[in-house]
Amino acid sequence: MTGVRILTAGDSALTVEFGNEISEEINRQISAYNRMLLEHPICGIVEAVPTFRSLTVYYDSQIISYQKLKKKLMRLTEQLQITAAAKRRIIEIPVCYEEAFAPDMSNVMNHTGLSKEEIVKRHSSKDYLIYMLGFLPGFAYLGGMDKELITPRLQSPRVKIEAGSVGIGGEQTGIYPLDSPGGWQLIGKTPVKPYDPEREKPILYEAGDYIRFRAIDGKTFYEIRELVQKGAYSCKIIEGGV
Repeated sequence: MTGVRILTAGDSALTVEFGNEISEEINRQISAYNRMLLEHPICGIVEAVPTFRSLTVYYDSQIISYQKLKKKLMRLTEQLQITAAAKRRIIEIPVCYEEAFAPDMSNVMNHTGLSKEEIVKRHSSKDYLIYMLGFLPGFAYLGGMDKELITPRLQSPRVKIEAGSVGIGGEQTGIYPLDSPGGWQLIGKTPVKPYDPEREKPILYEAGDYIRFRAIDGKTFYEIRELVQKGAYSCKIIEGGV
């Protein structure tokens, strides 16, 4: 595959760069490359971290040298093929958009000129590509939000946003997986835990997956939350086409 660059990232990491823009096509290449590394592990690699347009590979220099690893990574790029066989993995996340969980819904309504019902409809009718994870464990950087929902961040960020809060920040939307400061406009909340260190797989999803928000009412929110607390709830996973 042409156009791929392998760059040095310190004394124990290399970055495989697939382009200089954010796009679904580049992200598919990164996801496919990451799968190849998992299916054909290279001795000495400690971790591979996908980002918007690159994949950073951390390695143990006492096991594999920089030059040897670079050659192996370049060989993989030459073998990389994106085929129609690649399938979407969609994780359905229930979200309650009712007033108690949406303190900034009125801000979004005023900025966009849309009704609450239209905002909820547009926000929950998309499959959002997870370009990368970062900022917090389980925080997904999502692409694909309806442009009519674009709303600037709060002028004064909150000191604490509760885990599970769903918000809009500029052109992006996402879920706060942990209690944290933040400046996004909050329009809902999910009762599920995107990140739970007690789970076998602490993070519900990974880069390259898609998130689909499903609107629920307050009663369903509390029912699901109770099941989550008991460890008896699993998000619906849809294996779909490209």
